[in-house]
Amino acid sequence: MKKPSSSATNLNKENLKHFLNTQDFTKKELQDILDLMKMLKEARRDNAIPQLFKGKSVAMIFEQPSTRTRVSFETAATLLGGHALFLSPRDIHLGAKESLEDTSRVLSRMVDIMMARVDDHKTVADLAKYASVPVINGLCDWLHPTQIMADIFTMMEHIPEGKKLEDLTVAFVGDATNVNSSLMFACTQFGMHYKHIGPEKYLAPKKWQDIARDNCKKSGGKLTITEDINEVKGCDIIVADSFYWFGQEAEKEERLTTFIPKYVVTKEMMDLAGENAIFMHCLPANDQREVTREVMEGERSVIFDEAENRLTAQMALLVYFTHQHHVEPSEETIKYHEVKINDFLKKL
Repeated sequence: MKKPSSSATNLNKENLKHFLNTQDFTKKELQDILDLMKMLKEARRDNAIPQLFKGKSVAMIFEQPSTRTRVSFETAATLLGGHALFLSPRDIHLGAKESLEDTSRVLSRMVDIMMARVDDHKTVADLAKYASVPVINGLCDWLHPTQIMADIFTMMEHIPEGKKLEDLTVAFVGDATNVNSSLMFACTQFGMHYKHIGPEKYLAPKKWQDIARDNCKKSGGKLTITEDINEVKGCDIIVADSFYWFGQEAEKEERLTTFIPKYVVTKEMMDLAGENAIFMHCLPANDQREVTREVMEGERSVIFDEAENRLTAQMALLVYFTHQHHVEPSEETIKYHEVKINDFLKKL
């Protein structure tokens, strides 16, 4: 049997888990991550975050730019005692001069976990296929699971008194974005009533609806897909997102004309939802397009709590996906290597 060429090869773990889609996890597993988020946020509040990522590194691959994803992962790694490496398309070859398979295998020898924010889901899926360390989907063309962990946690923090997650009704007003798909899946996994409200042309495709309805059968949740803006009535949470994104610039005018003004979240829409309804948005927000500045700055807006919870989510994800493989060296082992290396250096 060929002997491993380095200790990093031993990172090829049994039962290796990746975070590509919340659908890959049970409700219990997702709740475990949320519970970990709560504890880590409380520790951050007390300036007492355990160094649970000490000596570890996360490689952050970005095909698309981001404020929240980059800053939250870098800060999370630092707060937990580790290190984050920013890798843009200019920094690595990623399928150009080097195959995606080789990039994944090389990075697996050097870091403890990878995060990829990519154009195509196949890219992050292939990274995970060839990786021997966990891979986190930081965003792809149809999913945004890290954002959704922050969103569900924010809902928990602002849940109406007397209600549980499964009692909530969440209305996503707008396009069939990657935030919409991931939120639809997670909310129906937790047994909520999820509504996608938007123009018929931009409603969730059948593939998404089938996944969500299957979730509902298991969780007791409900799914509503409609053009009727009056469906916001009685909702606990209104969620908005951009009406166009990267790669949709050619459709910008058509999209804006279709969505505006009917599907812009206004104070009137929030009032229709109810006095206790809160507003959420993953940001960046184009105020006066998908939402008015009045709503964004209003008392019922929790968008900046939601943004902060991206950091909360990333801390938990880094810990959750690396802790089970962590081996704490004994003092004897540490001393052995320290003495051995120092003795060698003295002879140089």
